[in-house]
Amino acid sequence: MNEHEIPPPDGRPVDVYLDLLRVRMASDDYQLLLSVVEPVLQAIDEQQMPTIDFSLDGDSAEALPQEIRDEAALVIATAVTGRLDNEVVEISTDETGPVRVVTDATTASDPERLGEIADYLKERHQQNEELRGIAEASGLPSDF
Repeated sequence: MNEHEIPPPDGRPVDVYLDLLRVRMASDDYQLLLSVVEPVLQAIDEQQMPTIDFSLDGDSAEALPQEIRDEAALVIATAVTGRLDNEVVEISTDETGPVRVVTDATTASDPERLGEIADYLKERHQQNEELRGIAEASGLPSDF
């Protein structure tokens, strides 16, 4: 276990991170952030992630400022991984355009590893396009 995975003595890493955000963020922004992450944190605590529909992209998230979306992603990543060194990085490919990804600090600073993630994103995009084409040809919904 490395230093980023050791739980703080006074609580879960996600609670520590939220406390830091409460001090750092404007009160209205922090309340908005909580409204986004509290249902997800509750689902994680109850181990019900497969049943929750959550996305920081798309139409429902358009009203959220990018900073709030990024912080929400970091809060959720901290809750899932128990790590306090998560970072949001933007990876851009010709197929997908810019994609924001949450990863650990080591990966975020490794160009080779970020290249591997970009390759994965390209492959995943191609698979989705193939599946979308199959769905359309079969008369099935293709909005996944």
